[in-house]
Amino acid sequence: MTEVNKDLQRERNNCTFKPIELTHLLDGNAEKTAIRHEREEYFLSDPELKDKIPNSYKSHKELYEDAIRKGCVVLRKVKQLQDQGKGEIDLYTHVLGGMLGAALFKDGNPLTLHYVMFIPTIMGQGTIEQQGYWISRAWTCSIIGTYAQTELGHGTFIRGLETTATYDPDTCEFILHSPTRTSYKWWPGGLGHTANYAVVVAQLHTQGICRGIHPFIVQLRDEETHEPLPGIKIGEIGTKLGMNATNNGFLGFDRVRIPRENMLMKNAQVLEDGTYVKPATDKLTYGTMMFVRVLLVRDTARFLSKAVTIAIRYSAVRRQSQIKADAGECQIIDFVTQQYKLFPHLASCFSFMLSADWIWEMYNNVSAELHQGELERLPELHALTCCLKAVASSDAAMGVEQLRLACGGHGYMDASNLPGTYSLVTAICTYEGENTVMLLQTARYLIKACKQALAGDPLTPTKNPYSDGKY
Repeated sequence: MTEVNKDLQRERNNCTFKPIELTHLLDGNAEKTAIRHEREEYFLSDPELKDKIPNSYKSHKELYEDAIRKGCVVLRKVKQLQDQGKGEIDLYTHVLGGMLGAALFKDGNPLTLHYVMFIPTIMGQGTIEQQGYWISRAWTCSIIGTYAQTELGHGTFIRGLETTATYDPDTCEFILHSPTRTSYKWWPGGLGHTANYAVVVAQLHTQGICRGIHPFIVQLRDEETHEPLPGIKIGEIGTKLGMNATNNGFLGFDRVRIPRENMLMKNAQVLEDGTYVKPATDKLTYGTMMFVRVLLVRDTARFLSKAVTIAIRYSAVRRQSQIKADAGECQIIDFVTQQYKLFPHLASCFSFMLSADWIWEMYNNVSAELHQGELERLPELHALTCCLKAVASSDAAMGVEQLRLACGGHGYMDASNLPGTYSLVTAICTYEGENTVMLLQTARYLIKACKQALAGDPLTPTKNPYSDGKY
C-alpha cells in the first residue's frame, strides 16, 4: 500500500466535513459513486490500457497508433460489460470523455468525434429512415465517422463556408466540390487516418440558388481497403500544442457525387426534381454544436479540477521558507498569497460543475420540445451554451496556468501533468466557436432581451432577475 505524505494526511484529517458526502453530491448519489469506482477499476487496471512509455517520449506516429490500439481495447471491454448485462454505457460521458477518458487517452483520441458529433448529428438531423440505416452501422463501429464543418478559411463564420453541394436532378445526386484551397475542411478529429465517413457541412445549391449550409453524409474511404475514394483529397494536418492523438485532418472534394438520400433531411429537404423545402428555422442546423458546447462546460470543469487537485496537494507537501523566524520551513499552502492562487479556482470548479449539470438538463428539455415543434427556447439555449462555453474555457485555461505557476518550477515539468492539462483546456477556447465570438453572440441576445424588457414584454426565467431561473 502506498504511504501517504504525513503533511497531506494531516490536512485530510483536519477536514471539517465528510469528503465522501461531497463525492456523492458531485457524482449524483452513493450508488453512482460506486458504479464510477467499479468502472474505473475495470478499465484502469487492464494491462493493455497502461502506458509503458510516457507520451512525451513517443513519436507522433506512435501516439496515434497507441490511441487507436487503446480505443479498440476500450470498445471491446465496453461490449463485454454490455454482454454481462451491466447496462448501457454512454461511451463519451463514461469512458472516452471525462476523468476516465483523460486517464486512458492523455493526449486525445481519434474516436471522440465519432461519438460526440457524427452519431449525434445523424440522430438530430436525420430522418427516421436515415437514422435506422446509419446509426446501426455507426454504433457498432462498422463505419467510423467524423464531423467536417470548419474549413481552412472559415471557422466561426459558418455562413462563409466555401464547400459546395450542387444538386443534379438528372442523376438525383449531389456534387461535393472544394472550389478553393481555403475551402478544404480543416481540423476534424479522426479525419487524418481514422474515419471512413463524415458528416460534411456544405453550401447547398439547387435550381440555380444557394440555399445555405446543410449537412451531408459522405463516404471518404473504401470500407475494405481504407484507401481514399476517387475525388477525395485527405490527410493529417500535423502536430499541435496538444491533443496530438486526436488525428485532426484536412479534406477536399473534386466533384464527388453522393446520392440524394445522403443529405440529412429531417429539417430541410431536396425533392427528386430539385425543389427545396425549407426547415422550420435555420437554427436547427446548429443543434450538434450546442450539444458539444454543453459537454465542453463539463470537460473544462474536470480539467480545472484536476489542476486544482495537483496544485493543492503539492502545496500541502511542499515546504519552503519561513513564516516565523524561529520555526522551520512551512508548508507553502500556509502562505496567504498561495491560498489566493489556489482557492478561487477550487471554487470555480464547483461553480462550473453545477452549471454543467444545469445546462445539460436544460439542453435535454429544449431538445424534447424541438421534437414537438416548439422552438421558443432555442435562442436562449444557444446564447447560454455560447456564454458558458466561453466563460468556463477561458477561466479554466487561465486557472490551469496560474495553478502551474503556483507549483513553481515543478509545475513546468511534464511529470506534473499541468502542461498537458493546459494544452487540452486551452484548445477549448478556440474550437466549437472562438470565445470572443461566443461572447458577442451572448451580448447580442442580451441586447434583444433588454429591448424586450423596455417594451414590457415577458422574459424567460434566465433573463428575469425576479425569477429563480427554473422552468
